[in-house]
Amino acid sequence: MADEGDRSVLRAILGRIGVWSFALERQRAATERDAAAEIEALGYPVIWVPESVGSKEVFSQASLLLTATSRIAVASGIASIWARDAVAMANGARTVADAFPGRFVLGLGVSHAPSVEDRGGAYVRPLTRMRAYLDEMDAARYDGPEPERPAPRLLAALGPRMLELAAARAAGAHPYFVPPEHTAFARAVLGPDPVLAVELTCVLDRDPTRGREVCRSFARRYLELPNYFSNLRRMGFTEQDLVDGGSDRMVDAVFAWGDVDAIRNKVTMHLDVGADHVAIQLRTGDPTDLCLPQLRELAPALLEI
Repeated sequence: MADEGDRSVLRAILGRIGVWSFALERQRAATERDAAAEIEALGYPVIWVPESVGSKEVFSQASLLLTATSRIAVASGIASIWARDAVAMANGARTVADAFPGRFVLGLGVSHAPSVEDRGGAYVRPLTRMRAYLDEMDAARYDGPEPERPAPRLLAALGPRMLELAAARAAGAHPYFVPPEHTAFARAVLGPDPVLAVELTCVLDRDPTRGREVCRSFARRYLELPNYFSNLRRMGFTEQDLVDGGSDRMVDAVFAWGDVDAIRNKVTMHLDVGADHVAIQLRTGDPTDLCLPQLRELAPALLEI
């Protein structure tokens, strides 16, 4: 169980605004290193990276990014518990935390049934499996020296039971693909102390038709996943809101699109209702686009929040 000291450390590591990126894993290592160095130079305190079925292995990628930089932290959003056993997860985190003190955050989660099945596993009783997995991590043998500053843990969490587990067994929660209404809900379930680090997908485009279409092209695959679909239904969206990339109402709630002020306003909405940290994921129509010009344009407005 994380204590308030762990949570204070995590808040200091994350700051208020971070950068969440799928595009980094689509790059050659040299390009990825250069991009991380630029994101650090812009002043963002943390880079979040995923671990989907086809992703770069998360501890390897984190080490690559941390080696290319000197101050910025890296957070896994999320390391899948089905990708490695609990001993490997615990000891991978220990290894990276020892090499880069105070610069690695372990976000872990149960992923989704299709991804688990693609790995050859069975997505059975995910909450029960996560609880047992955390027990196994805590009991894992490690023959190396313990890091002076262990990597804080966050759990990917949407529903109330996983949020409750995050409050009890981790430093906090990392919801993904959620509107501000969910952030308020998550804060109420977590209570005041756990860290709430929310992902927010953003499209820096002032044209409503083009901006919403980029959002919809990204949303389509998530709306096919029961966890996200059910969570948005819990938030009051109808089934009609959640087909073919989503209604305007859904897109405008879950995403931030428009100019710099529009994106800043949506970030502030999440912070105002309980988020400690918002990780912005910039998107265009190209999944390999690192969106560095957009990150440059947004930095002065967001990093002063």
